[in-house]
Amino acid sequence: MFTGIIEGLGRIAGIRSSGQGKRLTIETDFFLDQTKIGDSIAVSGACLTAVKIDGKRFEVDISPETLQTTTFKQAKMGERLNIERAMRFSDRIDGHLVSGHIDGTGMVKQRETRSNAVIITIEVDASLARYMIAKGSVAMDGISLTINTCEADNFSVSIIPHTAKSTTIGFKNKGERVNIETDMIGKYVERFINGMPGGSKERGSKKAFIDHAYLVKTGFID
Repeated sequence: MFTGIIEGLGRIAGIRSSGQGKRLTIETDFFLDQTKIGDSIAVSGACLTAVKIDGKRFEVDISPETLQTTTFKQAKMGERLNIERAMRFSDRIDGHLVSGHIDGTGMVKQRETRSNAVIITIEVDASLARYMIAKGSVAMDGISLTINTCEADNFSVSIIPHTAKSTTIGFKNKGERVNIETDMIGKYVERFINGMPGGSKERGSKKAFIDHAYLVKTGFID
């Protein structure tokens, strides 16, 4: 589990094929002290497992599924990446709960400077936009951000100077793609409301799901 608060930057120092997947060597801007083989590291938002560690470098294997879902399919040597190691139970959650399981990608549609902030509009598929609400949370390349506005096929976020300087979002240009993880709470709520095929059923009932009538009956709404 991660918070979406980027620990530092890294760059791709090596790419090699591994069957239908890839193995990446990533060099970070900070020492990987207290990090060991098998630890989870969010790399531009994707939860990956460190399989080799050497000073500021670590290696990760990327499966075919992850390649299809993320921007790593177009990974390039020297590409800059956001790095966050897994949170500890003693840590403050300064961003929001981020699983590191990428839902898909989006494309930078527009950048607009407003006072000391940069408003970035991201074009996404409707299947991702459905889980977004204004003032809700989204992880973009692993960065915990607050959604300003959202439409059927896009959303916008406001980037303060610190975030622009500390993460890759500061030099993402129009047309570039980013990894998107929507807030997991929305997906759970949808699942509960629509029913859970194959899941457990209430005793004596042919179906077990939450609908408007159930919420009224149980006193959650009038």
